[in-house]
Amino acid sequence: MSSFSYKAITGFINRIVLKISKISALNPIEMMVASLILGSVTYVYLFNLAKSSEILSTARIHDTSFLSTILYASPNDISFSPLKQQDPSLPVESISRIELKQLSIALSDSSSKYNMDTIMRFNNYIESTQLDFSDLDYQEGVMTYKEHLCYNASTTCRTLKAIINDNNVILSYVFDLNDDQRIKAAQLWDQKVMASSLDKLVPMTTQYYHSESISTVVWLIRIIKNISRDTAIRMNSASRIDVIVVSVGYIMMAFTFLSLYIRMHKLGSRYTLATTIFMSGFFSFMLSLATVYRLGAPVSPVLLSEATPFLVVTIGFERPYKLTKCIYELENNNNDNSNVLQVICRSVEVIAPTLIRDGLLEIIVFILGAKSTLPGLREFCLMSAFLIAYDIILMFTWYISVLSLKLELRKIKEIAAISTITAINETASSTVDNTNIGSNIKSKKPAIIKTKLVMIIGFLSMHVFEFCSTLSFSSSRANTSSLPQVPVSSSTIEPILSSILNQHRLSGSADGLLLKVSPSINFQLLPQSHFQGLPAVKSLLDEVYNTYNIYAQDPVISKWVVAILMVSILLNTYLFEIAKCNRQLPQRYQLQSIEEHCHIETNTPKMKRNSASITLKSDSNTSNKKSLSDNTRYCNKKQHHQLGIMRILEECLHILKNTDQGASALADEEIILLIQHAHIAPYSLEKLLGDLERAVHIRKAVISRASITQTLELSALPVAGYDYGKVLGACCENVIGYMPIPVGVAGPMIIDGDSIHLPMATTEGCLVASVARGCKAVNAGGGAATTLISDSMTRGPCVEFPNIIDAGLCKRWIDLEGFDIVTQAFNSTSRFVRVHKLHVAMAGKLLYIRFSATTGDAMGMNMISKGCEKALSTIAEYFPTMQIVSLSGNYCTDKKPAAINWIEGRGKSVVTEAVIPSNVVERVLKTTVDALVELNISKNLVGSAMAGSVGGFNAHAANILTAMYIAAGQDPAQNVESSNCITLMKSVNDGRALHISCSMPSIEVGTVGGGTILAPQQAMLDILGVRGPHPTDPGKNAQKLARIICAAVMAGELSLCAALATGHLVKAHMEHNRGIHDTKFIEATKHKIKESKKAPKTPASTPKSSLSHQNILLYQNTETELGE
Repeated sequence: MSSFSYKAITGFINRIVLKISKISALNPIEMMVASLILGSVTYVYLFNLAKSSEILSTARIHDTSFLSTILYASPNDISFSPLKQQDPSLPVESISRIELKQLSIALSDSSSKYNMDTIMRFNNYIESTQLDFSDLDYQEGVMTYKEHLCYNASTTCRTLKAIINDNNVILSYVFDLNDDQRIKAAQLWDQKVMASSLDKLVPMTTQYYHSESISTVVWLIRIIKNISRDTAIRMNSASRIDVIVVSVGYIMMAFTFLSLYIRMHKLGSRYTLATTIFMSGFFSFMLSLATVYRLGAPVSPVLLSEATPFLVVTIGFERPYKLTKCIYELENNNNDNSNVLQVICRSVEVIAPTLIRDGLLEIIVFILGAKSTLPGLREFCLMSAFLIAYDIILMFTWYISVLSLKLELRKIKEIAAISTITAINETASSTVDNTNIGSNIKSKKPAIIKTKLVMIIGFLSMHVFEFCSTLSFSSSRANTSSLPQVPVSSSTIEPILSSILNQHRLSGSADGLLLKVSPSINFQLLPQSHFQGLPAVKSLLDEVYNTYNIYAQDPVISKWVVAILMVSILLNTYLFEIAKCNRQLPQRYQLQSIEEHCHIETNTPKMKRNSASITLKSDSNTSNKKSLSDNTRYCNKKQHHQLGIMRILEECLHILKNTDQGASALADEEIILLIQHAHIAPYSLEKLLGDLERAVHIRKAVISRASITQTLELSALPVAGYDYGKVLGACCENVIGYMPIPVGVAGPMIIDGDSIHLPMATTEGCLVASVARGCKAVNAGGGAATTLISDSMTRGPCVEFPNIIDAGLCKRWIDLEGFDIVTQAFNSTSRFVRVHKLHVAMAGKLLYIRFSATTGDAMGMNMISKGCEKALSTIAEYFPTMQIVSLSGNYCTDKKPAAINWIEGRGKSVVTEAVIPSNVVERVLKTTVDALVELNISKNLVGSAMAGSVGGFNAHAANILTAMYIAAGQDPAQNVESSNCITLMKSVNDGRALHISCSMPSIEVGTVGGGTILAPQQAMLDILGVRGPHPTDPGKNAQKLARIICAAVMAGELSLCAALATGHLVKAHMEHNRGIHDTKFIEATKHKIKESKKAPKTPASTPKSSLSHQNILLYQNTETELGE
């Protein structure tokens, strides 16, 4: 099948599914009722079929403790002789095959004349009434016992006398089995007779439905007893491995059901949706059973009991769970009361193609399994295929309708809750941008689908190649020989056998008789009713009574009726209460003044959020108070409507579209109302309002009210006082504030003769102090020296050719004469970019071209990408068959660990070194030169090699580099490749000094563009002396920044290795990062600052206090070893 045909078919199926889902969501009650009716009708149909099943009967149709007995008598024999197996020496042509079937009718009163009259009428009815045997494709369509099935020893069918024994009447029938048509008819005769009834004479399988005395509990006890007995018999006759496999299957099925309820509970539904999914699966199971029965391939109950657990575990409930998760994610982000239908339709559009595709794959696998000739496997696979098909249909009808109703009720509940709140800021959650939800749903792990297919294929293969016998009845049948046969010497059978043999001998036939004696079929004659009235009325009432007993007193249907009535009452009561509340809703909401509202928010000690509360304490939650005060100032500054009534949605919409001021003329709460009703997109607030800070504040409120905890609006995340103009369109989207990160300074450190302070933005305690200690040790040895090996940012696009010949020609062309042409085209895109090297790699028809170029003081990713586009266009002129696969072919490699960056370098390749005297090592670092050298070899070199590291031959280079990246406005994600570093230590000058060096081949930094345009980051670049582009030598500032970072990494490596060598790492972290000492130190420092402000500012009163000593202790760390 071509891809076009596949897309056409899948598109057609998706449109149908979407339409069905839309109908179900629009008419949930009608669809639920239709599904319940269909399920109930299917249940009744299957139950009527199962009435003759020995497993579900309260008494036995046949006595399963006996097997049929085979008897033989020659023309001269005076009695029958039992045969265990048919003797092959018997002449086939001279044998008449017959079968004896008996009906055992239990009497309630053997002396009643009514009982005997009823039995005789029933006997005549069975013998003379035409029974429908159209299933056998019989020519006339119907058969009677006397004319077609009875064994005629002479010219007429002779009736055998009834036998009365212990309140039981035994009726005997002899069947002719001399042709295939009659054999099949005799096999179906039991079922046809079981479906017949006359007055109070009914099969014992249906005695409950016609019994006035038996209770539901007794009926269930009898069924459980029968099932237990059958299970025990089959377990005793089965092999141990079969029992273990089936038991494991049932345990796994139980865990599957439990997992369904747990996963649905995590989505927000306690039991409703999980139960609905379970009912959907049960309906699908019943429909598939009914379908395969109508197709003439019924599945054995024993086969179902053994294989159903594996089917449940294999198929599971993944499809409805994915659909529910998709709908809930969209609904949680879109709480518009009128948008449930759109949410469901969008979810179906996103997830339905994947679900249908997976289901079709499973159906195809089961259809292939249905081609097998293994007994039982064909029927089971056919049923499984129909089950999956019905499950998909019900998922988009029954389940969608229930889910739609649940969402509508939840929204009604939210509206009712909103109506009791006077403040508009406690309205329903607003809608937010959810464009990435579809891609997240589509990107589900394909491992689940593959695992299921493998399980299904393995399950079928296991039975096709007969590795296990759970679907085979051979093992159970092989052991049935241990069961006894029908006792032919009993008083109810022996006279009948003698009568049959006498009739056969009197007929003068020369054929022998091969007689099969089947176990008796049990009937019961219920007590006579004493109804006195007209026969027509009596017949009508009996019919009504029988119908009522079958349907209303059914143990399942009766519970369904009661449950539906209760749900209907509760639902109508709930909707009535909601409607009554809605009539009390005002048309407009009266609000307090915004200034008063802000004042209350600032001074309210507690704010209730769901079940939790947050207490604002004046001495401990300073940051929260600061944020609230910012919010208060913002309210006083920006709110337009200080007093009065808030305008309704229609008025706000009219102002938004038909006034010159537009959104600026609306109050904040009015704008939030428009956002909640999807009239304003949250991402467009800056453009509509023109006030960036106000837009951020409103968006923060919108997101807060749409979240679960609804705490963001009054949280400590600051909004005011930030230059959002530089962020807009450059650094971040959907801004709700800014994240302050502590910035510490290590050093100063002497780097290439310059004393430089090192700013580091981090939340990891001891990191800055550790680097500061390393800086002190390096400075004591004369400082750090650095060298720049190379400066070239890379980009590696991927192109494809129709064959390897063209790809090879292009590679050779680029390496030789094409190099200058490609370089000229690349360099023409910018006055700063200059290509240094082209590295071309070939993989099949794919060609990877790694451009290496300088980019001035910019980090250069955008610049070099622009040059790549121009260069590829030039190459395409010489090789028209080339197709661009991706501008980035991961041959760069950017933001991913790769050996090519470690070997070839990327960005700035820098090496730094320092020589530290041994006395400084012992005094500052509290260790020895030899200990450091030994630890570096064992940890950074051997340990990293044992771990298979690529570029990770260091202690914690990423720690220092990332902290400086965040402080200096670099891309933190590029720490993956920028942190490539190898740290080397060596004892020099006969052990009197330590030589340490760090080589970092791929530091990717820039001083223009990106985060360097923000004012706080520019301030940190000013400290380093590398802000902006270099005035005379482009690229020098970025190179200097790389040198500084490399030197800082060396200081951090030195300090951490020293802490590890002396065993002070954990001690330092516990004492200076998590200990109580820190809190006491901070409080003491605050107290000293207050005291110093109060004291007169004279040289005599200036304290030499321990504050400066504690500063030295914290930053220089001469007394305590600090680690990573």
